[in-house]
Amino acid sequence: MGAQSDENPVDEVDVATAWNGLKATPRSQLVDVRTRAEWTYVGIPDLVPLGKRTVLVEWQTFPDQSVDPRFAERLANELTALGVQLDDDLFFICRSGSRSLAAAKAMAAAGYRACHNVSEGFEGPLDDARHRGAQLGWKAIGLPWQQS
Repeated sequence: MGAQSDENPVDEVDVATAWNGLKATPRSQLVDVRTRAEWTYVGIPDLVPLGKRTVLVEWQTFPDQSVDPRFAERLANELTALGVQLDDDLFFICRSGSRSLAAAKAMAAAGYRACHNVSEGFEGPLDDARHRGAQLGWKAIGLPWQQS
């Protein structure tokens, strides 16, 4: 993985690539930008098998879905506490890849040079029955996750 170019500060990766990057690179981090309600009721990626924890910072707040104007500051503080450097790989995940892309772009603008959007998200896209979680996404491919 590593640092992105200035022309393309955020790239798109699938969940398997994100898992492999998290496994291969000790200081890489997974940042889940969904809401507290989603973390509680839907679940979160479980990185215990990798000796890590998922960094949880909301991009938008529930229930009004307004973007947190202090998101970049809050996340930067969390990353600093974990010893993350500006060139370390950061994988951003949300439900389906939209909010996480916006969050990754915000952190790239804040100076982080290796931001990756997990395009399939935690639950993946809608299937033909308009349900998530059955195809693609963190849960659907069988990566570890937990629910509170």
